[in-house]
Amino acid sequence: MLGSLHPLDIFIVVAYLAAVVYIGKRAGAATKNEEGFFLAGRKLGKLYQFFLNFGNATEPQGAVSTASFVYQQGAPGAWLSFQTVFMNPYFWFMNVWFRRVRLTTLADLFENRYASKKLSLFYAIFQILVACVFLGFGNVTAYKIASSLVVKQEVQWTAADRASVEGYREMKALEKQSAAAPLAAPEQAKLDTLRDRNTRGELHSYITVLNDVLFYAVFTVIVGAYIVMGGMAAAAVNEGLQSILIIVFSLLLIPTGLAAIGGWHALAEKVPARMFDLFGSANSGQFSVISLCGILLVSIVQNAGLSHNMGICGSAKNEFAARSGVTGTYLKRFMIILWSFAGLIAVAVFGAGGLADPDATWGALSNKLLGPGLIGLMLAGVLAGTMSTLAAKALAISSLFVRNVYRQVWPDITQAQGVYYARCTIVVVLALGALSAWLMGDFLSIVNIVLTVNIPFGACVLLSYFWRRLNAPGVWACVVLSTLIIIVIPWTAAKIPALRDNQALAQTSLTPEGRPAGVFFATVVHADARNLASPVVGGGRFNLECWLLSKAGFDAAGRSPSQRLTAQFYFDGIFPFVVLILGSLLTRPTDPARVAQFYGKMKTPVGETPELEAAAMEETRRNPARFDHTKLLPASNWEFCKWDRVDTIGFLVCSALSGAIVGLFVFLLKLASG
Repeated sequence: MLGSLHPLDIFIVVAYLAAVVYIGKRAGAATKNEEGFFLAGRKLGKLYQFFLNFGNATEPQGAVSTASFVYQQGAPGAWLSFQTVFMNPYFWFMNVWFRRVRLTTLADLFENRYASKKLSLFYAIFQILVACVFLGFGNVTAYKIASSLVVKQEVQWTAADRASVEGYREMKALEKQSAAAPLAAPEQAKLDTLRDRNTRGELHSYITVLNDVLFYAVFTVIVGAYIVMGGMAAAAVNEGLQSILIIVFSLLLIPTGLAAIGGWHALAEKVPARMFDLFGSANSGQFSVISLCGILLVSIVQNAGLSHNMGICGSAKNEFAARSGVTGTYLKRFMIILWSFAGLIAVAVFGAGGLADPDATWGALSNKLLGPGLIGLMLAGVLAGTMSTLAAKALAISSLFVRNVYRQVWPDITQAQGVYYARCTIVVVLALGALSAWLMGDFLSIVNIVLTVNIPFGACVLLSYFWRRLNAPGVWACVVLSTLIIIVIPWTAAKIPALRDNQALAQTSLTPEGRPAGVFFATVVHADARNLASPVVGGGRFNLECWLLSKAGFDAAGRSPSQRLTAQFYFDGIFPFVVLILGSLLTRPTDPARVAQFYGKMKTPVGETPELEAAAMEETRRNPARFDHTKLLPASNWEFCKWDRVDTIGFLVCSALSGAIVGLFVFLLKLASG
């Protein structure tokens, strides 16, 4: 027995890993050239698109982070994931655009649209670095769950372990006393000191025996094995098995949790009533409707810049197969509802604030509720969901490196060499992902990175598809300025002493629950954890957006943390478009002939057979304006097209489904609240 793991659990996990490696080996026969390796020969039908979209969208980090946020904030915490329910009608249209562009990587778009190899190269390098964040997030999730299942028994604790756990227990006891009545000065000072140490990560509610470095190394090797051998074909086949395990993974905690707390009705008795209000109040520290709109804005923008979009949609054999992938993302929305109820069950089981590390909510709940065999299924589900997400991202990055970096230097490499270098790239990228996981912090910070890191290029991709006047100088201005303001400065400010130690920047305000929170820095602690008279220092992400807005009159200190996060999201979602439009209008347009060919291609439906496709594209090359009558605004530079019957019916059905899923979530929450 290893910690809480039974031999049966270990057998289930090992059997799953053996199965995916076997599938990868079998799929290797279809990976002799780059199109076969990266896009499965553009032959994947509706069922494979369903599995690819569901598996790629339904990652365990979404389950774990959603449960964590709901545990901390109640149902409104689900919006960081659940806002994607409103994106499905958008996917009905955008999946077609990613298929019609007829390219292998998203970096190809910048060369095809602007004749700029430098932009293509910059995007490829940028996405390779960004991939480390996404891959790291997946690794952190798997570790968070596994580490909470493999814990030290108390007799195995070292002196440092015991001090960490006892310090945490003392902090929770003092917080409980503080909620009942004001503490005396010595106790309040002790509580402040313990909170400072907890913010630094020095206190824990449990001690794991799982070494993070060893876990990341082993996990990376296993994840890389099947995707290196089988490419996109292996990813698509494995998604079927992985999707089943993801559903099992999402369901396991609901019946076992309800049984542990005494049934469905016990949720209303043990969970505060405010936690059942999906549309919470920003003044209470929860995400509100206004917050939701801000999160949705950045989600749509950043989603357009994701490197794996081209691989998933581009692998579809036709346009309707690409569109059918939206059904897979709908199944994920139901999974989010399950994850949210797991967070509410955790409140009933552990009590609000009962966990030292809220990010370990899912793992702690699994460890408490599941027995032998079920824990193995849970771990297999975590691995399945993580692998399905990492596979698509690793493939996208390998294609970017081979086609848009390596071939720019050595353009004459063979297809077989391209596949070989792609496999090498996957190994390197997965290793970098493991390294970034080791450096990552709490889930809210990680989700903030995930939601915003692709915004600069996401805005560029969206306008590239829809605005004829956009040019390379405008794109350069956007990616440089937006990257500096949204990514580089915020995430490096805490490393600069002049900013970190600036008392005006390291100020705090009280949350609605009465706890101190940084106004501009994510965390603010005393320089000496045991001396409350020492100066405070900032840490984590610096909210440059709120600081800039404060110079224009925004009262950042007077807002709650969720309101400051909302302001950041609105700034991040709008700023890149302002730069793109101004930068393009102030500089010379792209060659009109190239632009006409690009938008002619984008309006040309994908042929049902290779022969029909070749004939359609040849006709478009001769007459790129032959579909201009479908433009919604014929006399403008905007390339939005009139809807046809499939567009309209699909949009209405998607919108109705999105509304029905939200209604179901609200109904279940009201039912649970009694």
